[in-house]
Amino acid sequence: MTDLMKSLAISATGMGAQAQRLRHVSENVANADTPGYHRKTISFAAEMQGGKATGGVSPGPVALDRGPLARIFDPGNPLADQTGHYDGSNVDLVVEIADAREAQRSYEANLKMFDQARQMSSSLLDLLRR
Repeated sequence: MTDLMKSLAISATGMGAQAQRLRHVSENVANADTPGYHRKTISFAAEMQGGKATGGVSPGPVALDRGPLARIFDPGNPLADQTGHYDGSNVDLVVEIADAREAQRSYEANLKMFDQARQMSSSLLDLLRR
């Protein structure tokens, strides 16, 4: 029974990590037109307990993408310099959509594993009651 509970916990950590990733992707999309905005990225690390990997995953710290900001020519913008340019964001909507789809699929896979382990636990309890 403990292995089934471990699999529930592992799936739950995966769902939590992917949910946080989706949150950052949505922030990036929302700020795609914000001048000077740097894209947020997040990395994942294996959870450790007593020096051994538990199988779970935990989100690491949020990092800002230090890629170059887009230079936008708009002399009428109050942020424009003497040449008429200002710094846009470094958010690429195609990359964000791909990241969102990957996070969504990973979340769904973890959800299916969680549901399968839950069903197996329920079936095991039903067998033990007989």
